[in-house]
Amino acid sequence: MPITDVISNAQDLTLTIIADYPVPVTRLWDAYADPRQLERFWGPVEWPATFTRHDMAVGGESHYHMTGPDGTVSRGWFRFLAIERNARFDVEDGFADEHGVPSTQMPTMHMTFTFAPTANGSRCTLVTTFASVESMQKLVSMGMMDGMRSAMSQIDAVLTDLRSYAADLLTNAQLLSDTQVRVSRVIRGTVAQVWRAHHEPTLMQRWLLGPDGWTMPVCNVATTVGAAYRFEWASADGEQRFGFEGELLEQTAPYRAVTSERMIGMPGPGTRNELTLTAVQGGTLLSLVITYPDQALRDMILGTGMTTGMETSYARLERELLTA
Repeated sequence: MPITDVISNAQDLTLTIIADYPVPVTRLWDAYADPRQLERFWGPVEWPATFTRHDMAVGGESHYHMTGPDGTVSRGWFRFLAIERNARFDVEDGFADEHGVPSTQMPTMHMTFTFAPTANGSRCTLVTTFASVESMQKLVSMGMMDGMRSAMSQIDAVLTDLRSYAADLLTNAQLLSDTQVRVSRVIRGTVAQVWRAHHEPTLMQRWLLGPDGWTMPVCNVATTVGAAYRFEWASADGEQRFGFEGELLEQTAPYRAVTSERMIGMPGPGTRNELTLTAVQGGTLLSLVITYPDQALRDMILGTGMTTGMETSYARLERELLTA
């Protein structure tokens, strides 16, 4: 159990939790920066969390839901207010309705996470500040303290699972729901490098090719929200050709871009792709959450070996662009 102290201060409207871990600060920080790891301990043991958005940058947001043992779903969000990498981050935290919209019926909180090295590893100090006595009493009565104790009791297992952590450096697809998939890859380069590689046509045409034997003759990148993009690939022998097109829906450089996507010439709705880049130990965590119109299309696309082709491209990105 990593928790060493819990302090409730009704006068200051704060709840402070102090926890110690036998790992370096950088390892503990990455557990919060990586949604794949964070969702393994953000919710209580009986209410595991799933993150469908996690933008660890000032102004960025995180959206998640926790599922109870009887299938009940509780939704929440937080917004990053301040970040000092490997030292602290501040968020506004709140509840959401069934559509993921912030709830006006439930109180919000200010949470400050501080990380510091110790003689035996690192310490995380979490200070939660409530808006009023009533808010504090309401959330405590709902079992907030027990929930936070239960959630944080799981961090040790996440931190010591080094084999799985290292294995996740390669492209991995995780099912988030019947219509959502999260594709993740740690790329050995800075956030700025990876962002540039995804937005400069001449660079994209060098690495975004999938298996060997393909070229990218058309690479029209959308540079402003609302603009259209179009990408086309052709086999080296010229006998095969396909492409995708869509619109840029949101963009906050250099860590988040949201696009629509549909295959050229294919009828029906396309997908919504949410790209997030986060600095972690060893490089940049690329997280791509893809929302499909239905489960059938999701399964069909995954069945094509999508992640294998993506891994080939990301390995080429590292080899040709980031290690030069």
